[in-house]
Amino acid sequence: MKNTYEITDLVNVDFHYEYLDDVIKRVLKHEHVKKAYFGIIFVDLKEIQRINKEYRGIDKVTDVISFALEDVSDNIHMDMRILGDIYVCIPKMIEQANTYGHSIKRELSFLVVHGLLHLLGYDHMDVQDEKVMFGLQELILNEAGITR
Repeated sequence: MKNTYEITDLVNVDFHYEYLDDVIKRVLKHEHVKKAYFGIIFVDLKEIQRINKEYRGIDKVTDVISFALEDVSDNIHMDMRILGDIYVCIPKMIEQANTYGHSIKRELSFLVVHGLLHLLGYDHMDVQDEKVMFGLQELILNEAGITR
């Protein structure tokens, strides 16, 4: 299985995140994605607020935003799927880890899984969709041994 992703660090993160490789592989395996390309971009508070305002019309900081390149009507039987980009706000992620009593590893893994599932077509706009998406997130994180 050949999957490619790039992590771009726009905020000079000084912690390790090699464990994301395992988490990402677990998401793709669950979704039967053999070959995919996507980006993970680490940003600061100002940048995530700018992106959120510009693309979603919401002028506030958020933790993660995903921009999917595929649409559900796309033919997803291509050799290499080009999924899109995930923007993770590192200061917000750290704040949330502290607020929820999670490790940085847990919170970052959660946000990456969440963002990647959005790229793969999941959403949480209604209660049923939220139940499915959040259940899958927990399953993947638990399988990876990244618990609360």
